[in-house]
Amino acid sequence: MLNRVILIGRLTKDPELRYTPAGVAVTQFTLAVDRPFTTQGGEREADFIPVVTWRQLAETCANYLRKGRLTAVEGRIQVRNYENNEGKRVYVTEVIADNVRFLESNRESGSGNGVNQSQATREEPSFGGNGREKNYSRNNSNQDPFSDDGKPIDISDDDLPF
Repeated sequence: MLNRVILIGRLTKDPELRYTPAGVAVTQFTLAVDRPFTTQGGEREADFIPVVTWRQLAETCANYLRKGRLTAVEGRIQVRNYENNEGKRVYVTEVIADNVRFLESNRESGSGNGVNQSQATREEPSFGGNGREKNYSRNNSNQDPFSDDGKPIDISDDDLPF
């Protein structure tokens, strides 16, 4: 059986960070994900999908994510239910995220403009459920150690892994 989901969308508001009575961090936010088609009137529609993160990932999301920021979420769909104050059973469907990737930097999302192609291809830090940050450096042609400067590279056979 398989229960995996990958979403890319924008936050509808800042994440809400809370702590359980046992002191475990939990963050909730809603991701607006555009549908791949337009209505007959030519308008785009979106789905508003609730996302939950736990522990270190929850604290990281609360610290770095903001309303309107383009974000990728990977996780699983969970359906839970509870009884409300009126005694009626309420069902909630949400994504429990174990990996969140920030697809644009803070200064890019603050402009209010759409993301252009060069911004969309940049990779930002990604935070998985284990709380370890995965850093991906941006391509910077001014500091590329492998740029072709016309000199041969001297590599010993002992340095090769094969």
